[in-house]
Amino acid sequence: MTKVHSKALGETIHVNRIIGRVDGKTPGPCLIFFGGIHGNEPASVFALHQVVQELGHKQKDLSGSFIAISGNLWALERSVRYHKADLNRLWSAHRMEALKKEGVSPKNEDEKQQLEIFELLQGILDTETGPFYFFDLHTTSSETVPFITVNDSLINRKFTSQYPVPLILGIEEYLDGPLLSYINELGYVSFGFEAGQHDELVSITNHKIFIYLSLVFSNALNQKAIEYDQYLSIWNSIMPKHPAFYEIYNRFNVNENEHFVMKPGFSNFQSIDRNENLATINGNAIYSKEKSIIFMPLYQNQGSDGYFLIRKIPKFFLWLSSILRKYMIDRVFVLFPGVKWDSKLRDTMVVDLRIARFISKKLFHLFGYRSKQIDQHHLLIKNREYRSKKQDYCQEKWF
Repeated sequence: MTKVHSKALGETIHVNRIIGRVDGKTPGPCLIFFGGIHGNEPASVFALHQVVQELGHKQKDLSGSFIAISGNLWALERSVRYHKADLNRLWSAHRMEALKKEGVSPKNEDEKQQLEIFELLQGILDTETGPFYFFDLHTTSSETVPFITVNDSLINRKFTSQYPVPLILGIEEYLDGPLLSYINELGYVSFGFEAGQHDELVSITNHKIFIYLSLVFSNALNQKAIEYDQYLSIWNSIMPKHPAFYEIYNRFNVNENEHFVMKPGFSNFQSIDRNENLATINGNAIYSKEKSIIFMPLYQNQGSDGYFLIRKIPKFFLWLSSILRKYMIDRVFVLFPGVKWDSKLRDTMVVDLRIARFISKKLFHLFGYRSKQIDQHHLLIKNREYRSKKQDYCQEKWF
């Protein structure tokens, strides 16, 4: 077993890869929660450990299965983010294909952790019945209200709209190899939750609220089985009055050998002014180029994401994109010069920016595509809707 310490509680617990599992008395969904994918984020592990114990007394009220999985055990025991490689950046399509076909020999502790989680995940998908829901629990180095990060598919949007928290779309365009992007590629409802700062007691509380609300929203528990109104009251007291969808449109990358220092005092979702001093990189000041909203400023030693910039998405565009995706109008893209299919499944296109100058990222987003720059002249755009297992969820209350 692995020792995990919480500074907030002043306590140490011992956990295995599976923190715990609780099976209900009646059939229902299968909910899989990941905690501690980053080893310096123990709040989620403690929250899951507590919920497992509490659900044991609510087993008669539970439908389906609740599975709590620990992430980077090696890093959790040492209270560091990772060993050599971020465990939440190892799930790229290329690496996952290698894992499935010929296997990969782990080169460090982080890759060993990934292999164990991958094999466990495969076993769950092979033996359990759905519908499946996957949740990746995190905390941040900066002060923040709770929020959700979600890959932009309609099933993800519909399910996450039930939570009274800010929802952030598009992070998959800026990160390579997150665990949840891999699971989204499998077609399941899956998204991340950020509860607060790493070592704050309230982060454990927020994780527990999120876990219990997820059980209710997925119809695994009835509202009456938990302190539902109290949980909503707690969050409503700290949240914006009208939680919104946001999209990420900029990321400041920190390379391995660069010395990045975020200017003290920034909190998540804080408005910033044009020409505001945000940070330094190798001693050189970084200034904002426009008014914006700063997101996840980096206040820890490990990590390559200096900060992100986000903006609100108007409700009209959320509605419009759902209509456009429903009728698969995106198929006309390949009729335009400079655009062609890049997969036999017709879920990925390559765009030659020298020819198709009229096409913008915002247009791709409306149709459910997220893009990656291949080189100076080409974008690879991938459709999130094609692989969504809508049929698994179409009978659910939230759908």
